[in-house]
Amino acid sequence: MNSIEKIIVSTGNSIVGQLALTKDSICAFQYDNGWLKNGFSISPFELPLQKGVFLAKRSPFNGNFGVFDDSLPDGWGMLLLDRLIRSKGYNPNSVSILELLAFVGSNGRGALTFQPDYSSSYSNEKVDFLSIESEINKLLSSEKNDNTSIEELWKRGGSPGGARPKIFVKFNDCEWLVKFPAKYDDPNLGIKEYNYSLLAKKCGVEMPETKLFEERFFGVKRFDRSEDGTRFHTISAAGLLGADYRTPSLDYLQLMQLTRILTSKESEVWRMFRLMVFNYLIGNKDDHAKNFSFIYIDNSWQMSPAYDLLPSNGFNGYHTTTINSNINPTEKDIVQVAIKSGLDERKAKKTLEDMRGIVNVDSK
Repeated sequence: MNSIEKIIVSTGNSIVGQLALTKDSICAFQYDNGWLKNGFSISPFELPLQKGVFLAKRSPFNGNFGVFDDSLPDGWGMLLLDRLIRSKGYNPNSVSILELLAFVGSNGRGALTFQPDYSSSYSNEKVDFLSIESEINKLLSSEKNDNTSIEELWKRGGSPGGARPKIFVKFNDCEWLVKFPAKYDDPNLGIKEYNYSLLAKKCGVEMPETKLFEERFFGVKRFDRSEDGTRFHTISAAGLLGADYRTPSLDYLQLMQLTRILTSKESEVWRMFRLMVFNYLIGNKDDHAKNFSFIYIDNSWQMSPAYDLLPSNGFNGYHTTTINSNINPTEKDIVQVAIKSGLDERKAKKTLEDMRGIVNVDSK
């Protein structure tokens, strides 16, 4: 593994720009001239579409830009990458941001790819989920995996964020993400997440297509890929706002305002409102800044479909994203966020009431 001095950021056949590191290990980015003429801002607040060199902040992404930090693994993916790098005889602690992006290469979320590209594509052959689960359990138990299995796990699911193990698979000619229980998870967690995905759809929350593989592994169709393989640029609220997703850093009012500014559509603000209400009603308190994303399609921004919807304890048992500045909110806080966001109060109350009814009926 050679030291990398520069990363070329691309999407499809177009070069977006170049990324390098300063002597202080701060990322510097510059758009390509061709992208300046025909492209769009990949991160409207942090990297506006204009000439010049942009310097990242030291915090919260260790000198990286939010939009590129979104492409890097965390949790499960970083565990895999650590083992992979060690298996090749290198010290993971000495790997730079640029080298991490090279490992992601063309296998990251969204549309962005990185060259040089150290990634490799996974096999489209039929997946043996039980065998993969066994290899995952070995890794989580610190038992020895052979290098081949570590590389295969990395190819199949090293880049997506989140703590739970996951892989990419091809199903009906489409790409899916399939999750596995982590070490201390309920073995039936996949079934539970699938049921909550159906409940979310009943409540009018836009979800990707979901299914159970082997009747217990939760799978979700990738929303950053079309059926013909087109890749869509995606960025999280954390990446857009430079918000630390590991600690409480946002309020839903900020997310509502962000949605209005970025999309310029009230219908999208209502989508964020519904997602807030659903998280509140089911007790999903792990609603951190990376669990909200936006996607660039047909020359405009919109909210991505929702994901990671499960009851959870969150940060010390409270909502990671506050509701009307309250870590332990009530329905009055929900309505106040709607009012402060410029939404119709009566419609907000009716939406809350209807969704509460659906969740209460389903939970009986």
